Amino acid sequence: MRGMAEGASVKTLRQIFSGDEIIQLLIRLGLLGLLLVWALLLVRPFIPILAWSVVLAAALNPAFRRLSDILGGRPKLAATILTLVNLAVVIGPATWLGMGAVDGITDLAAQVTAGELHVPSPPQSLKEWPVIGPQLFDLWDQATTNLRSLLRAVVPYLKPFASTLLGFAGNAGVGTVKFLLSVAVAGVLFPYGPQLVAAGRSFLSRIVPDQSQHFLDLAGATIRAVAQGVIGVAIIQALLAGIGFKLAGIASAGLLAFVVLLLSIVQIGGTIVILPVIIWIWTDKEFPIALLLTVFLVIVSVLDNILKPLVMGRGLTTPALVILIGVIGGTLFHGIIGLFIGPIILSVVWELTVAWIRAERAAPAQLAIER
Repeated sequence: MRGMAEGASVKTLRQIFSGDEIIQLLIRLGLLGLLLVWALLLVRPFIPILAWSVVLAAALNPAFRRLSDILGGRPKLAATILTLVNLAVVIGPATWLGMGAVDGITDLAAQVTAGELHVPSPPQSLKEWPVIGPQLFDLWDQATTNLRSLLRAVVPYLKPFASTLLGFAGNAGVGTVKFLLSVAVAGVLFPYGPQLVAAGRSFLSRIVPDQSQHFLDLAGATIRAVAQGVIGVAIIQALLAGIGFKLAGIASAGLLAFVVLLLSIVQIGGTIVILPVIIWIWTDKEFPIALLLTVFLVIVSVLDNILKPLVMGRGLTTPALVILIGVIGGTLFHGIIGLFIGPIILSVVWELTVAWIRAERAAPAQLAIER
């Protein structure tokens, strides 16, 4: 009887899936897969733009709602004003910083390619400083000598890296356009914040039904914490540092400001760049100018310690290593715009993964208590 049942079931399957129907099914699945891959390839260039737009919309949502309330409940007008302000920032100081960094990176790549990378010697006027002048001059001179010998040995191996630097610099124009498009798309998303939140909640409810609201709140808080407290503060600090470097007459002001930006994002801080600049200023400028620039740059160097507690609603628990990997991976994969998207996306994934693991561990313990 069992053999007859199995034979009947096999016969039924053969009747349902004939040879022609299987071929047609495979053709349909193949065409569907081809269309999905094609659609993904078409959408792929816009993924960084959409991702950065969502990040901007989430990070600036509190400011948008506050502005909308001030304007008497006019979300479209508030979105327009906020978008124009963001565009002015991107077109103005951000572009200035970016172009300065591009020029500096291009010069650095040219020096690496030509094998002429060098470290400046300490000025003789440094010896005339009271108390610490001679010691500081000797320390600088020793560092310069050691770095020069190190560079002579390392530069031949850095030449292949020069093409990567040039490619990164060449991506600046495309990155600027992506930033502008992201700001414009974020302006469109501002009024639809509640609908986007509801869609996100509905999506998460299908994956984690019991934790959908918690995960949604955690994702939003992480995006705001990283975008405002890490990326936003780093951009402000880099812009102000670039202004100070430019006022000091430093030729590579844009590149140094970009280094400050990178160090601030990865939580190292720009002080290790600003401090040598301050020392150089005192060797090159008159006392009143040197004093004013020093005060300004010292304030800039500690600015992150002042702003982060003010703009971050929750302490950032994401490890610095995760942010560093996000910066490197995002830059390599998406170019300049990936420098900002990478750490945010990776931080959200990290926080959600940690929360998921904690929830999975807490469930058996809670079940044991109830029993």
